[in-house]
Amino acid sequence: MSQQATIVLVHGFWGGAAHWSRVIAELRRQGHTAIRAVELPLTSLADDAERTRKMVAQVDGPVLLVGHSYGGAVISVAGNAPNVAGLVYIAAFAPDAGESAGSITQEHPPLGAASLEGDSDGYLWVKPAQYHDSFCQDLDAEEGAVLGVVQKAPLASTFGDTVSDPAWRHKPSWYQISSADRMISPVNQERMAARLQARKVITLNASHASLASRPVEVTALILEAAAAVAGA
Repeated sequence: MSQQATIVLVHGFWGGAAHWSRVIAELRRQGHTAIRAVELPLTSLADDAERTRKMVAQVDGPVLLVGHSYGGAVISVAGNAPNVAGLVYIAAFAPDAGESAGSITQEHPPLGAASLEGDSDGYLWVKPAQYHDSFCQDLDAEEGAVLGVVQKAPLASTFGDTVSDPAWRHKPSWYQISSADRMISPVNQERMAARLQARKVITLNASHASLASRPVEVTALILEAAAAVAGA
Protein backbone atom coordinates (compact mmCIF):
# COMPACT_ATOMS: atom_id res chain seq x y z
CA MET A 1 0.00 0.00 0.00
CA SER A 2 1.37 3.44 -0.93
CA GLN A 3 2.17 5.86 1.86
CA GLN A 4 -0.29 8.70 2.35
CA ALA A 5 1.29 12.06 1.58
CA THR A 6 1.41 14.57 4.41
CA ILE A 7 -0.28 17.77 3.30
CA VAL A 8 1.57 20.86 4.52
CA LEU A 9 -0.49 24.04 4.16
CA VAL A 10 1.28 27.39 3.75
CA HIS A 11 -0.63 30.64 4.19
CA GLY A 12 0.00 33.97 2.50
CA PHE A 13 0.01 37.65 3.41
CA TRP A 14 -2.69 39.19 5.63
CA GLY A 15 -3.60 35.97 7.37
CA GLY A 16 -2.14 33.08 9.35
CA ALA A 17 -2.39 29.31 9.37
CA ALA A 18 -6.01 29.58 10.55
CA HIS A 19 -6.98 30.78 7.06
CA TRP A 20 -6.87 27.05 6.18
CA SER A 21 -9.47 26.08 8.82
CA ARG A 22 -12.26 25.15 6.41
CA VAL A 23 -9.94 23.18 4.13
CA ILE A 24 -8.52 21.32 7.14
CA ALA A 25 -12.01 20.43 8.31
CA GLU A 26 -12.93 19.19 4.81
CA LEU A 27 -9.72 17.16 4.49
CA ARG A 28 -10.46 15.49 7.82
CA ARG A 29 -14.08 14.88 6.87
CA GLN A 30 -12.83 12.99 3.85
CA GLY A 31 -10.44 10.89 5.93
CA HIS A 32 -7.12 12.60 5.28
CA THR A 33 -5.57 13.32 8.68
CA ALA A 34 -1.88 13.68 7.75
CA ILE A 35 -2.05 17.48 7.74
CA ARG A 36 0.18 20.25 9.01
CA ALA A 37 -0.11 24.02 8.72
CA VAL A 38 2.87 26.34 8.83
CA GLU A 39 2.74 29.65 10.71
CA LEU A 40 5.03 31.98 8.77
CA PRO A 41 6.82 34.97 10.30
CA LEU A 42 6.24 36.99 7.08
CA THR A 43 9.57 38.75 7.61
CA SER A 44 11.31 37.65 4.40
CA LEU A 45 10.99 34.96 1.76
CA ALA A 46 14.15 33.32 3.12
CA ASP A 47 12.75 33.26 6.67
CA ASP A 48 9.39 31.93 5.53
CA ALA A 49 10.91 29.23 3.32
CA GLU A 50 13.22 28.15 6.15
CA ARG A 51 10.30 27.85 8.58
CA THR A 52 8.50 25.71 6.00
CA ARG A 53 11.59 23.58 5.29
CA LYS A 54 11.95 22.86 9.00
CA MET A 55 8.39 21.60 9.20
CA VAL A 56 8.83 19.51 6.05
CA ALA A 57 12.00 17.99 7.55
CA GLN A 58 9.94 16.68 10.49
CA VAL A 59 7.82 14.55 8.14
CA ASP A 60 8.83 10.95 7.47
CA GLY A 61 7.54 10.34 3.97
CA PRO A 62 6.25 12.26 0.98
CA VAL A 63 4.98 15.82 1.43
CA LEU A 64 2.51 17.75 -0.68
CA LEU A 65 3.10 21.48 -0.21
CA VAL A 66 0.03 23.68 -0.69
CA GLY A 67 0.49 27.45 -0.88
CA HIS A 68 -2.11 30.20 -0.90
CA SER A 69 -1.28 33.68 -2.22
CA TYR A 70 2.31 34.59 -1.22
CA GLY A 71 2.53 31.07 0.18
CA GLY A 72 3.01 30.02 -3.45
CA ALA A 73 6.34 31.86 -3.50
CA VAL A 74 7.28 30.12 -0.26
CA ILE A 75 6.54 26.62 -1.58
CA SER A 76 8.41 27.48 -4.78
CA VAL A 77 11.53 27.77 -2.61
CA ALA A 78 10.87 25.23 0.15
CA GLY A 79 9.56 22.72 -2.38
CA ASN A 80 13.10 21.81 -3.40
CA ALA A 81 13.39 19.71 -0.21
CA PRO A 82 13.93 16.07 -1.24
CA ASN A 83 10.77 14.66 0.36
CA VAL A 84 8.46 17.23 -1.26
CA ALA A 85 6.66 15.23 -3.93
CA GLY A 86 4.33 17.88 -5.34
CA LEU A 87 3.04 21.44 -5.14
CA VAL A 88 -0.45 22.91 -5.17
CA TYR A 89 -0.99 26.62 -5.80
CA ILE A 90 -4.24 28.14 -4.52
CA ALA A 91 -4.77 31.60 -6.06
CA ALA A 92 -1.05 31.93 -5.53
CA PHE A 93 2.16 33.44 -6.78
CA ALA A 94 4.37 30.98 -8.64
CA PRO A 95 7.48 33.05 -9.39
CA ASP A 96 10.09 31.99 -11.90
CA ALA A 97 13.80 32.53 -11.32
CA GLY A 98 14.49 36.21 -10.67
CA GLU A 99 10.83 37.09 -10.07
CA SER A 100 9.20 38.30 -6.88
CA ALA A 101 5.62 38.67 -5.74
CA GLY A 102 6.03 42.40 -6.26
CA SER A 103 7.35 42.19 -9.81
CA ILE A 104 4.52 39.86 -10.82
CA THR A 105 1.95 42.16 -9.21
CA GLN A 106 3.26 45.15 -11.16
CA GLU A 107 2.57 43.40 -14.46
CA HIS A 108 -1.19 43.53 -13.83
CA PRO A 109 -1.95 45.53 -10.67
CA PRO A 110 -5.02 44.08 -8.93
CA LEU A 111 -8.03 46.07 -7.81
CA GLY A 112 -7.15 45.52 -4.16
CA ALA A 113 -3.76 47.22 -4.45
CA ALA A 114 -5.38 50.54 -3.58
CA SER A 115 -6.39 49.16 -0.18
CA LEU A 116 -2.80 48.57 0.96
CA GLU A 117 -0.98 50.90 3.35
CA GLY A 118 2.34 50.71 5.13
CA ASP A 119 3.06 51.60 8.73
CA SER A 120 6.04 53.28 10.39
CA ASP A 121 7.63 49.89 11.18
CA GLY A 122 7.72 48.75 7.57
CA TYR A 123 4.71 46.41 7.66
CA LEU A 124 2.12 46.42 4.88
CA TRP A 125 -1.55 46.14 5.79
CA VAL A 126 -4.87 45.88 4.01
CA LYS A 127 -6.91 48.76 5.37
CA PRO A 128 -9.31 46.96 7.74
CA ALA A 129 -12.37 48.79 6.44
CA GLN A 130 -11.54 47.59 2.92
CA TYR A 131 -10.44 44.05 3.77
CA HIS A 132 -13.78 42.42 2.94
CA ASP A 133 -14.15 44.06 -0.46
CA SER A 134 -10.50 43.56 -1.42
CA PHE A 135 -9.65 40.14 -0.01
CA CYS A 136 -12.78 38.10 0.57
CA GLN A 137 -15.84 39.70 -1.02
CA ASP A 138 -17.57 36.31 -1.33
CA LEU A 139 -17.54 35.75 2.44
CA ASP A 140 -20.02 37.22 4.89
CA ALA A 141 -19.30 40.92 5.46
CA GLU A 142 -19.05 40.50 9.22
CA GLU A 143 -16.55 37.66 8.81
CA GLY A 144 -14.55 39.86 6.46
CA ALA A 145 -14.55 42.64 9.05
CA VAL A 146 -13.18 40.27 11.69
CA LEU A 147 -10.49 38.97 9.32
CA GLY A 148 -9.50 42.56 8.61
CA VAL A 149 -8.90 43.16 12.30
CA VAL A 150 -6.94 39.95 12.97
CA GLN A 151 -4.90 40.02 9.74
CA LYS A 152 -1.19 39.23 9.86
CA ALA A 153 0.81 41.84 7.95
CA PRO A 154 4.11 41.12 6.17
CA LEU A 155 7.16 43.29 6.11
CA ALA A 156 6.70 45.25 2.88
CA SER A 157 10.23 44.34 1.78
CA THR A 158 9.14 40.71 1.43
CA PHE A 159 7.29 41.69 -1.75
CA GLY A 160 10.66 42.27 -3.42
CA ASP A 161 12.34 38.99 -2.42
CA THR A 162 13.12 36.90 -5.50
CA VAL A 163 13.13 33.17 -6.17
CA SER A 164 16.30 31.62 -7.61
CA ASP A 165 15.39 28.00 -8.47
CA PRO A 166 11.61 27.46 -8.40
CA ALA A 167 10.60 23.99 -7.27
CA TRP A 168 7.76 23.87 -9.80
CA ARG A 169 10.38 23.38 -12.49
CA HIS A 170 11.30 20.06 -10.84
CA LYS A 171 8.14 18.81 -9.12
CA PRO A 172 4.60 18.08 -10.37
CA SER A 173 2.22 20.97 -9.72
CA TRP A 174 -1.48 21.82 -9.59
CA TYR A 175 -3.13 25.27 -9.70
CA GLN A 176 -6.45 26.84 -8.70
CA ILE A 177 -7.32 30.17 -10.33
CA SER A 178 -9.74 32.59 -8.64
CA SER A 179 -11.48 34.45 -11.44
CA ALA A 180 -12.87 37.19 -9.14
CA ASP A 181 -9.58 37.75 -7.30
CA ARG A 182 -8.85 41.36 -6.32
CA MET A 183 -5.43 40.72 -4.72
CA ILE A 184 -3.64 38.75 -7.46
CA SER A 185 -4.87 39.56 -10.95
CA PRO A 186 -6.60 36.57 -12.57
CA VAL A 187 -4.58 37.37 -15.71
CA ASN A 188 -1.39 36.78 -13.73
CA GLN A 189 -2.81 33.60 -12.25
CA GLU A 190 -3.66 32.25 -15.69
CA ARG A 191 -0.16 33.03 -16.96
CA MET A 192 1.53 31.38 -13.98
CA ALA A 193 -0.72 28.32 -14.16
CA ALA A 194 0.07 27.89 -17.86
CA ARG A 195 3.83 28.02 -17.49
CA LEU A 196 3.77 25.54 -14.58
CA GLN A 197 2.54 22.93 -17.06
CA ALA A 198 0.33 21.92 -14.17
CA ARG A 199 -1.11 18.44 -13.96
CA LYS A 200 -4.49 20.10 -13.49
CA VAL A 201 -5.80 23.67 -13.41
CA ILE A 202 -9.24 24.58 -12.07
CA THR A 203 -10.91 27.98 -12.19
CA LEU A 204 -13.35 29.01 -9.48
CA ASN A 205 -15.57 32.08 -9.48
CA ALA A 206 -14.08 33.09 -6.15
CA SER A 207 -12.32 35.87 -4.32
CA HIS A 208 -8.71 35.72 -3.21
CA ALA A 209 -9.97 33.81 -0.16
CA SER A 210 -11.07 30.75 -2.16
CA LEU A 211 -9.66 28.49 0.55
CA ALA A 212 -12.41 29.87 2.83
CA SER A 213 -15.23 30.53 0.36
CA ARG A 214 -14.83 27.37 -1.78
CA PRO A 215 -13.22 24.81 0.57
CA VAL A 216 -14.93 21.78 -0.99
CA GLU A 217 -13.54 22.44 -4.47
CA VAL A 218 -10.12 23.49 -3.15
CA THR A 219 -9.92 20.35 -1.01
CA ALA A 220 -10.87 18.16 -3.97
CA LEU A 221 -7.92 19.50 -5.95
CA ILE A 222 -5.56 19.01 -3.00
CA LEU A 223 -6.72 15.42 -2.47
CA GLU A 224 -6.32 14.65 -6.17
CA ALA A 225 -2.74 15.90 -5.99
CA ALA A 226 -2.11 14.01 -2.75
CA ALA A 227 -3.31 10.77 -4.34
CA ALA A 228 -1.03 11.34 -7.32
CA VAL A 229 2.10 11.76 -5.19
CA ALA A 230 1.34 9.15 -2.52
CA GLY A 231 4.30 6.82 -2.09
CA ALA A 232 6.61 9.07 -4.12
